[in-house]
Amino acid sequence: DRVLVEVSGNIIKNVKSVVVPHTGGLRGIPAAAAAGIVAGDAEAQLEVLSAMTEEQSASISPFLKVVPVEVRHADTPYIFDIQVTVFHGPDSAQVRLVGHHTNVVSVRRGGQVLLEREISEGSGSLTDRSCLTVEGIVAFADCLSTEDVEEVLEQQIRCNMAIAEEGLRHDYGANIGKTLLRGHEEDLSYRMRAYAAAASDARMNGCEMPVVINSGSGNQGITTSVPVIVYARELGVSDEKLLRALTLSNLTTIHEKTPIGRLSAYCGAISAGAGAGAGIAYLCGGDYDAVIHTVVNALAVVSGVICDGAKASCAAKIATAVEAGLLGYNMYIRGNQFRAGDGIVAKGVENSLKNVGRLGKQGMKETNNEIIAIMVGC
Repeated sequence: DRVLVEVSGNIIKNVKSVVVPHTGGLRGIPAAAAAGIVAGDAEAQLEVLSAMTEEQSASISPFLKVVPVEVRHADTPYIFDIQVTVFHGPDSAQVRLVGHHTNVVSVRRGGQVLLEREISEGSGSLTDRSCLTVEGIVAFADCLSTEDVEEVLEQQIRCNMAIAEEGLRHDYGANIGKTLLRGHEEDLSYRMRAYAAAASDARMNGCEMPVVINSGSGNQGITTSVPVIVYARELGVSDEKLLRALTLSNLTTIHEKTPIGRLSAYCGAISAGAGAGAGIAYLCGGDYDAVIHTVVNALAVVSGVICDGAKASCAAKIATAVEAGLLGYNMYIRGNQFRAGDGIVAKGVENSLKNVGRLGKQGMKETNNEIIAIMVGC
């Protein structure tokens, strides 16, 4: 009969402006909730809408016309918090997620508690990432058996390039990818940015094709992989070399994002663009020294770009992040770098990443609150 969705501010911010796939262009939390109720497959986890039929898709808009979906800004200490309650006559059912998209912490039916889990500080992390360092990531990329990573990375190559090509073929959002590529089809630096941006054009504006994510984000999965794949194909490197470079770019992005957290006012594409720069440095034969300078140089340029939710302009931010990654590497190969004391750059790559994490998680808390207030009209 009715639906109540109570969410943290970051969820409001992230969903408010994005087109929900399979909904005929509908945007925001009510559309997402309706799609899940009408046709969601809970067993499919993050592909919850992937098996939706045309008939189900067509029924979402009529559902929203007769069933009120109320969205409330929850009073919660958790950055990622979603609680959905559905009502039918005197009956109700409620599920709550905290920390990440599949972390169910509470299930209730009426007054009966079916599941209750303790919410801990680590609710947002799926893995222990304390072992990660840039030095360790480079060493791992050098020595891993590619058979161990080929399944997930070949899927990333296939899916993320397919949606990039879809974004360049058709009109999505502000068409950032097509705008970048027009007149620059033979320029590799433009192609890398254009393909990544085009994938986001499609992703943010209702394309139903899947994306292999990074750090909980499709845009970050796109940004950390697509430029590396485009560059590898231009160089004609082996499949093995590409898999090693993608391992490096993905893990570098994850390492950068870990101290920032899953959601913040800091644009995650910036981290992923630096990760892509690291992958490109590796494709060119760069060693640990090349990787760390590329990453630090890139982050020194664009750290501080805000996240104001998922929407069409993400594609342009991705293009900017990839450009910074490329600049970071080109600075290195020409003997130029940003040094400790240049703003938030510190001595040692891990200290610089720690500063960026502090900026994104602590320093931008009030910025995040203001962004949310602006977006909800407060």
